[in-house]
Amino acid sequence: MFETKLRRKVGWLIAIRAVISTLLLGSATFAQINAPGSFQVDPFFFLIGLTYALTIIYAATLRLVDERRWLVDVQLGGDALIITAFIYFTGGITSYFSSLYVLPIVAASTLQFRRGGLLVATLSAILYGGLVVAQYFTASGLLHDPWLVTSVLALPARSVAEYTYALNAFGFFAVAWLSGSLAESLRSTGVQLQQASTEIADLQALNQHVIDSLPSGLATTDNTRQILTFNRAAEAITGLPAHAVLGRPIAEVLQLSPEKLLALGADLSGARARRIEVQYRRENGARIEIGLSAAYLETPGGRAGYLFTFQDVTDIKKLEHSARLQQRLAAVGEMAAGIAHEIRNPLASMSGSIQILRQELPLSVEQGQLMDIVLRESERLNTTIRSFLAYARPHRFAIARFDVRGALNDTALLLRNSAEVRDGHVIDVGVPATELWYEADEGQIKQIVWNLATNGLRAMPEGGRLRLLAAMEPSSDGVVITVEDEGVGIPSEELDGLFQPFHGRFAKGSGLGLAIVHRIVTDYNGEIQVSSHPGQGTTVSVRLPARAMVTT
Repeated sequence: MFETKLRRKVGWLIAIRAVISTLLLGSATFAQINAPGSFQVDPFFFLIGLTYALTIIYAATLRLVDERRWLVDVQLGGDALIITAFIYFTGGITSYFSSLYVLPIVAASTLQFRRGGLLVATLSAILYGGLVVAQYFTASGLLHDPWLVTSVLALPARSVAEYTYALNAFGFFAVAWLSGSLAESLRSTGVQLQQASTEIADLQALNQHVIDSLPSGLATTDNTRQILTFNRAAEAITGLPAHAVLGRPIAEVLQLSPEKLLALGADLSGARARRIEVQYRRENGARIEIGLSAAYLETPGGRAGYLFTFQDVTDIKKLEHSARLQQRLAAVGEMAAGIAHEIRNPLASMSGSIQILRQELPLSVEQGQLMDIVLRESERLNTTIRSFLAYARPHRFAIARFDVRGALNDTALLLRNSAEVRDGHVIDVGVPATELWYEADEGQIKQIVWNLATNGLRAMPEGGRLRLLAAMEPSSDGVVITVEDEGVGIPSEELDGLFQPFHGRFAKGSGLGLAIVHRIVTDYNGEIQVSSHPGQGTTVSVRLPARAMVTT
């Protein structure tokens, strides 16, 4: 059960009361045993029983003090009465126990502050004064009390008694006022301290929320570069929980090479932050690019360490690479649009003229072969120009809903009967058992599959298996078309320029096939992912969005 502050204090008061009463009454009893006649024993046993009976009652009502605060006043008033009984049985005005009134007064000030202390001081003064008056009434014969008769002969003069009472009463109220003031001051200080603590806790929480809300990773270190803090974004970027990195070197956690650390240190000496880019490998094996900057952690007492901020710039790097590729492709497209028509028209005239001359002129066998070569090369050049125009000219899209499985099966059938297929080639199609509907220009989707597939076949000159796959994209309800081959693979240094025009790796072809694929996929706001290992084959995945949001 939840224990309030008042209830806890009252509980301590009950325990202390029982201990003090036991010590006082026990010592009085011990004195009586060792010096018979110095005290009356029976009243002390009665007070012992009464004290413990009240203690039991107070303990039983402890859970009610929050709702009924008058129970605390009753306890403190009862203490004043018991102390008065002590003094009554030990000589009244001559008793050495009159100072015990201070205990309930201080307790009242602690529990009920100045109000409680003054109330108990007033009650104590009244009880003590009544007891002294009763003693002197008994001495003058106006009152008969068998317990007070024994102390009559030892009574001081009335003036001395009045002075003693006045001094004690003044002490009661002085203690009440002083202890009450101290309790009030302590309460006020406690409230202010609690408010300050709350404000500090709120500021700390706000500061932590701000740090955890930062989209960038934030780590602070001491002067030896041991990690002190690690925010939530840093955990997300690195995949490491904060408790696992605290106290570890920042270079070890962020996988910084000595050269990177030297670069940071050299630039920090110039009093400005430096941003570097590092390769980071997560525990699951994924590699990301991290942009990292460092600065001194300045405090009023001087430099307390370092501040490291970092971001996952992997996607930004991909966008930059894509932008550079788009710029290069746009430049080639402009060139193609400018020269294609200038070449194609005279080429058509030349080809037509040669065909007429071949038919009308008597040619030798060698001359006929030369004419055939000219016509064949003219057709090849015309094919290249058509590819230029297909790449550079804005397309008219015929968007319709179709089954992607049919597009793959049709393309596979054409491939099996094309000149690209060798005896050792095997073409497999992997598609779902149910329809795979998609809205796009079916001809362009077939062109994507055809260009990727022909490159895959050319990568397997000695034969191999080519797989055409299609599936639904679970995360976006789009479509993923994958072409896998078992060919020679692509070196990692050539992947960046794979989709540039005239970057063909095979002798046969115009070098525009993959550039056209990239153009079509970009127009559909899709993306291409290439995974290749030299000697183990290549996998190209084309991810198209759920709806054909075509850009022209």
